[in-house]
Amino acid sequence: MSDLLLAAGVFLGSFAIGYLLISKVPPMLHTPLMSMTNAISAITILGALLLFSVTMNVSQLTIGAVAVVMAMFNVAGGFAITDRMLGMFREKTPKS
Repeated sequence: MSDLLLAAGVFLGSFAIGYLLISKVPPMLHTPLMSMTNAISAITILGALLLFSVTMNVSQLTIGAVAVVMAMFNVAGGFAITDRMLGMFREKTPKS
């Protein structure tokens, strides 16, 4: 039970610190920041996949699968935003 409380405390603390840090970022820097978090989510997915190599019960597998799916949404969103950001710097071809 104490391990669960410790994990919940770390989660809530990291959530609060992350929210405070992100809320201080100027709007102009949000897109590059999203690109950077894309790489962090990819590392999270690799770590989760490594954890799937050990035996776990059904509830642990379910929580792990939900975490991987949520991280994949972040990775896909990061790639989409990065592509959109880079599209702003592409040369526009004139329409004929």
